[in-house]
Amino acid sequence: QSRIALLVSSPISARPMNRQEVLEAVRQNSSALQYAIAPLKADRQFVLEVVRQNGCALSYASDTLKADRELVLEAVRQNGRALQYAADPLKA
Repeated sequence: QSRIALLVSSPISARPMNRQEVLEAVRQNSSALQYAIAPLKADRQFVLEVVRQNGCALSYASDTLKADRELVLEAVRQNGRALQYAADPLKA
């Protein structure tokens, strides 16, 4: 079993994941973004790439990015349920 598959299926043993590991893991499970190192969760370009693959990964983005209108729109385009993770002002 690959390390990525193990991380996605066994989050308790997970260590922070790097950029490529997160992108690969998000393809399998949107919650993989939660295991990314903190700077990646705040990296607009990276999170944009992630939410284009899985909109619900927005739930693990930084608060600043949850308030980014363009990023939230991309997440919602991919999965309408992602709106629930956006900052409150964008939900109105």
